[in-house]
Amino acid sequence: MVSKNQIKLITSLQQKKYRIAHQLFFAEGVKGVQELIDSNFELVHLYTTLNDFENVSPAIRTMVQDQDLKKISALATPNSCLAVFKMPIEKEIKTSGLILALDAIRDPGNLGTILRLCDWFGIQQVLCSKETVDLYNPKVVQATMGSISRVNVNYVDLNLFLSQTQLPVYGTFMNGENIYQSSLPSQGIIVMGNEANGISQEIESKITSRLTIPKFGAVQKAESLNVATATAIVLSEFCRG
Repeated sequence: MVSKNQIKLITSLQQKKYRIAHQLFFAEGVKGVQELIDSNFELVHLYTTLNDFENVSPAIRTMVQDQDLKKISALATPNSCLAVFKMPIEKEIKTSGLILALDAIRDPGNLGTILRLCDWFGIQQVLCSKETVDLYNPKVVQATMGSISRVNVNYVDLNLFLSQTQLPVYGTFMNGENIYQSSLPSQGIIVMGNEANGISQEIESKITSRLTIPKFGAVQKAESLNVATATAIVLSEFCRG
């Protein structure tokens, strides 16, 4: 059974201001929830329709019915569990290796997918501009499928950070150097831009190397790639060396 106060709290966490106020967020789905439980994220409470998660203390585990889960879920079709976690304290920025910088990524699904890609390709540090969608948005958490616990994410004044760094800064543009013919380093910052507008003019002025993913289609009428798809190609090329 889920109380009215619990329902009110959990549903409020769909909004950023309440996540910040309570310093809490939630995750849904067995895989994502189990990954976060196994990480260093602190579990506050687990609500599940399944008789599983035996490693979770009964004191913070509540068996619920499907109709109860539907009241607290952010999904149109609720999964079998929902877990509330404390937001971890933001860690220091790692300045070694490859760093991915996101300039005003607005779509939660894109951010979540990009974090999964970083996890896959071993990118440990992601820098988000202040305009980028909130990391703990339920749709972002859902799309990361647990990768949120393995990638260090910091929200920064991206323009200021890039102004002060000594690392080479790479950005993707329609008129850059062919990424497949470029010599790519093992250390540097890779900037990916907004879904509609690409890299902002302010950030563009900080780019030291412009890259492009060339078109191969015979017609070549596609205007652009989805930012998560482009990120996958770019990270693959950088990691391929």
